[in-house]
Amino acid sequence: MQIFRFLLFALVIQPTISLAVDLQPNDIVAPLPNKNHAMISYVNTDNTTYYRNGSAVSARPYSSPDIGTQLANLRLVTSYTFNGLPAVSYLQLPYGTIKPGGSLAAYPTATGIGDLTLASAFWPYSDRVNRRYLGIAGYLSLPTGSYNSQQPFNTGENRYKSDIQMGYQQAIIGNLDGMVAVDTMWFGGNSQCAAACNSPTNTSLNQKPLTSTQLGPIYKLNQTYTVGASYFYVAGGATTIGSSYQNNVINTQRFLLSGLAYYPFGRISLQYGRDMEIKNGFVETRRFILRYTTEF
Repeated sequence: MQIFRFLLFALVIQPTISLAVDLQPNDIVAPLPNKNHAMISYVNTDNTTYYRNGSAVSARPYSSPDIGTQLANLRLVTSYTFNGLPAVSYLQLPYGTIKPGGSLAAYPTATGIGDLTLASAFWPYSDRVNRRYLGIAGYLSLPTGSYNSQQPFNTGENRYKSDIQMGYQQAIIGNLDGMVAVDTMWFGGNSQCAAACNSPTNTSLNQKPLTSTQLGPIYKLNQTYTVGASYFYVAGGATTIGSSYQNNVINTQRFLLSGLAYYPFGRISLQYGRDMEIKNGFVETRRFILRYTTEF
């Protein structure tokens, strides 16, 4: 029953949360002030084989798991100056579906609103001439999404999350830039974890902080097109159910390829990535993101 508890817990956590605050190319570039933007994004991910301490698990019901997630996000962004420094704030609201398949098809599909995220960032250092930027951001997710403690999949997490991120980007040579960002995510407790914690009644779920590092090159092909690549290393995030420590530290490496197009009517971006190595949880075999951003 203990290993079953480990596996069932992964159903609710792994497919529905991002393991880092992923940045697009040039997200670290300081924005111009007094601008308002709306961004609509579509996120499609697929998770398959479950890993426990680095080894694939094939015990029932995990012989051929498949977890598909589709999300639509609406983000409203405003830029300004704060004590003379560039700054930006946004709110983002997701709506989506998490559909278990394969050997997990018996579990119900979850559809609904996700958790609302509020974010603000400022740039203590910004040099547009030499393309050097240092940004600091803070994020807060509120437990506003759809959640039912009697089912393992939910689009909301029923807990608060906060994150502090620092990013740096600078020119390397010609049109080639390099970026690096580090963030740490903290999790509030979920006192209503039942099905996902293999408990007939609500119990507590707690998670240790999760630290992520992302880095990679950004290349400006011309005035319209920019491409980039990012490598991610994620560590931490072990959980406790009730008073039982689960010994399930997240230790994941993954990549994300990006392409951006800047048109007069707005910006379109495409991103594709997947896990390269994973220690605990369902491996993500596909992450596809399509975004459209326009000024208003």
